[in-house]
Amino acid sequence: MKGKEAILVLETGHSFIGESFGYEGEVVGEIVFNTGMVGYPQTLTDPSYANQIIVFSYPLIGNYGVDTERLESSKIHCSGVVAREFNDYKFHWNSKKSLREFLIENKIVGIHKVDTRAIVREIRKFGTMKAIISTKEKDVFVLAKKLLKYDFNYLDLVRRVTTTVPYEVNPEGDKKLALLDFGVKMGILRELLKYNFRIKVFPAWTSFEDIKSYNPDGIVLSNGPGDPSNVPYVQETIRRIMALEKPVLGICLGIQLIALSLGAKTYKLKFGHRGANHPVYHVDSGRTYITSQNHSYAIDERTLPKGFEVNYYNLNDHTVEGIKHNFLPLVAVQFHPEASPGPWDTKFIFEEYYRLFD
Repeated sequence: MKGKEAILVLETGHSFIGESFGYEGEVVGEIVFNTGMVGYPQTLTDPSYANQIIVFSYPLIGNYGVDTERLESSKIHCSGVVAREFNDYKFHWNSKKSLREFLIENKIVGIHKVDTRAIVREIRKFGTMKAIISTKEKDVFVLAKKLLKYDFNYLDLVRRVTTTVPYEVNPEGDKKLALLDFGVKMGILRELLKYNFRIKVFPAWTSFEDIKSYNPDGIVLSNGPGDPSNVPYVQETIRRIMALEKPVLGICLGIQLIALSLGAKTYKLKFGHRGANHPVYHVDSGRTYITSQNHSYAIDERTLPKGFEVNYYNLNDHTVEGIKHNFLPLVAVQFHPEASPGPWDTKFIFEEYYRLFD
């Protein structure tokens, strides 16, 4: 089925004319690229992509439809989708709907038949930027002018994706975990449940007193979208959580918030890390792991307070990928050990966390 003509305009002024393959309309977001070859249903439903337009660098998406039982949340969180070629079939035994149906159902605008390699080069050259996709307005100058009205620098995206009420998972489990939800993926919950944890998921703004009243054996600080400095209301809570000296697991945004809360600084990467092929070096073992990642910000190693050490580095740009503490029971990584999608090389991170309870 041929889609309506669509246009993508970048903040640099460059434009790309293609064809719509999702919901018809107009959307503005921060444009980023993902280098994964598979796993688009999980990528689209990852809450960490809130407010972003995803460019898939792999040239074909949609060819195995959408398995709604393997999603990372209940809906699509990104603002828009860009692809070289979209396939409307669903060649998978467990596919419940096509990608087109999934995008339309979630009111997500998509554009394909554009030069995604050129778009990725543009992002790599100039950095992450604002972009707009439209199936309505075709005037590049009008669309470029609309971009000027938007400023994403101070958005608290966590409030968009966190749960609004606490809920419990596996209430008959053993050790009690309090999970602060900054945009948690289902994959993280699935991995934790393998260790029979009893998990209570709390909204991001939950007070320390409410968390402490649950009397958890451990605390998890989840992944999530955006700039960690835009959620200052969690910093005092995290400082007091760390003072309890109970086992803490921080993943992606979680590790950044731990660092900020204890006095370190974070900074924005030029174009972020997004995909399932990022090499990470483990200092303690000397081994290299291929990891799944999705973040725009990194910890400034020079600002880490006394007692912290970097135990994982990214081999592409030497950014911080994991930290540990001299005596606090902490497991904190920038990458996604649950993958979803991606390699399972670092699922042992959950085992390391579990051993902290011994």
